[in-house]
Amino acid sequence: MSELSIEYLPSGVVVMTIDRPHRRNALDNQTVAELHAVLDELNGKPEIRALVVTGAGAGFCAGADLRAQPEDFTATDATPTAALLGSVRSPVAQIFAAQELMASAFEKIHRLRQPVIAAVNGAAVGGGFALALACDIRFASPEASFGAVFIRHGISACDMGTSYHLPRLVGASRSAELLLTGRVFDAQEAERIGLVLEVTGSDDLLDRAVAKAEEIARHSPLAVWMTKETMWQTVDSPSLRHALDIENRTQVMCSATGELGASFAAFRDGTDTTWGPL
Repeated sequence: MSELSIEYLPSGVVVMTIDRPHRRNALDNQTVAELHAVLDELNGKPEIRALVVTGAGAGFCAGADLRAQPEDFTATDATPTAALLGSVRSPVAQIFAAQELMASAFEKIHRLRQPVIAAVNGAAVGGGFALALACDIRFASPEASFGAVFIRHGISACDMGTSYHLPRLVGASRSAELLLTGRVFDAQEAERIGLVLEVTGSDDLLDRAVAKAEEIARHSPLAVWMTKETMWQTVDSPSLRHALDIENRTQVMCSATGELGASFAAFRDGTDTTWGPL
């Protein structure tokens, strides 16, 4: 039985729901392996334009499922790391493989060709917090909450990409306070510090996230792909010159499609541009 619900919309937007409300949508190894498979499939489909991620029921994602049993994991063919996890016997190797399986799924979201929007409808803590951070844009319901709670359990709060994404989204000093205390904070604070784009009513949350995804999807597929990739690359750029070089090369490549000229012509004629396929 699939633990991820996938809905394909006519606009090219896909809604992926973590469908484990009985576990507050916590992620076991089986679900993470399925997440890898879904992301790989979506990334290979040029007609898919954006992805919205949410959780079933009253929670977004409560992180790792601590109640999961080793026999629950059967998807060892999802990735090489999944195969490794299914075959190693050393407890240290098992923990490392499980850690890498989840961390690389969140990296895959960050690197996905399509923009990813999180509709955070409840608790996003631990690995769920890292999942939300890996997305490009976040919406939240008033009931949403966030927290890097690992430090409360005797391990580092720097986990699953949290120490990479959080300072880039809210700044180093604020990140230090959140990571070192491990406190859980609400949607209103998340909006105030710029972690979420908007707090909206629970009944409207998914519609607002989908509407933003569809707004993005109306642009040229290549332009959206290159904008996402270039933006995150320049976040890590060592200098302005490096960022400008990346931007210049991206613009030259995009201009070679002929869509720029077609768009200018449509603007002059007062008509809509028809974008070519990816």
